[in-house]
Amino acid sequence: MTLTTMVAVVTAVVVTVLVFWASSTANRLHRLHVRTEAALNALQAALDRRCAVLAALYPQHWLLAHEAESVSLDYQSLELRAEKERAVASAIAQLGQELPPAIVDAEARVQLAHRFYNDAVTDTRHLRVQPVVRVLRLGGTARLPEYFTLAV
Repeated sequence: MTLTTMVAVVTAVVVTVLVFWASSTANRLHRLHVRTEAALNALQAALDRRCAVLAALYPQHWLLAHEAESVSLDYQSLELRAEKERAVASAIAQLGQELPPAIVDAEARVQLAHRFYNDAVTDTRHLRVQPVVRVLRLGGTARLPEYFTLAV
């Protein structure tokens, strides 16, 4: 085997490994974006459910719950929805210690969905911001996901 042949074989192997790595990384990013979108949808469902339960059990908070529920949870309106949800959480906190089980359950579901969504965002952002991934544009045109903050 000549030196030229060996260099060609090594080059072919290196290129194949790089293409495989890039392809698998792009697929992983796609799965992470799908996971993030699913978590965002689950978070919206949990937030909407909490608003519905609050409005059903405490009609005096119907307008507050309706305003929060009317804001769609997407990347353009994350901050607006978070602001509305902080008002809902504040109204629930003012109800006292003895909350109905439906509100306690809805609040627990919101906390879990919030945690799952932000974990998915962390995983996606961690991979998306790596220099090689950014240079090769393996994330495609997908928008970098943003965190959702419930705390005041």
